[in-house]
Amino acid sequence: MGRKHLFTFASLLLLAAVVVVGYQKNVPKSPMEDKNVAAVRAVIEAQAAAWNRGDVAGYMEGYAKEDSTTFVSGGNITRGWQTVLERYRARYDTREKMGTLGFSELEFKPLGEFYIMATGRWQLTRAADTPRGRFTLIFRRTSAGWRIVHDHTSSE
Repeated sequence: MGRKHLFTFASLLLLAAVVVVGYQKNVPKSPMEDKNVAAVRAVIEAQAAAWNRGDVAGYMEGYAKEDSTTFVSGGNITRGWQTVLERYRARYDTREKMGTLGFSELEFKPLGEFYIMATGRWQLTRAADTPRGRFTLIFRRTSAGWRIVHDHTSSE
């Protein structure tokens, strides 16, 4: 292949790549993707409502009831839905310790047909303090609906 043809071929490949990348950025979300993100958002909102009622068990309904459910925070890894529930109950054993939970800066990224990643900020408002931080949640579509299978939460 001559130099001129090679340059033309390379230019066409580059143009095709630019068109494909540009197209992918502008592809509208599918109605199913919007529906799934709305369902994940509803789980997060239901968790906040349960927490703010003082209902730790209700809050935990947002997590997959599986031994493989993982919670990472403060350098510790907690595995298993029941173990995560026990951790929350021990750490937030009074209404005063629970405070009022709020989420902000929520972002959702579908990772395929069965997974969505959610990131955001959390804050507890209590009489004595206002701890806060960031989180990354991995949701998986389960028979019970969208549930958290991995939670990585940090404090500021």
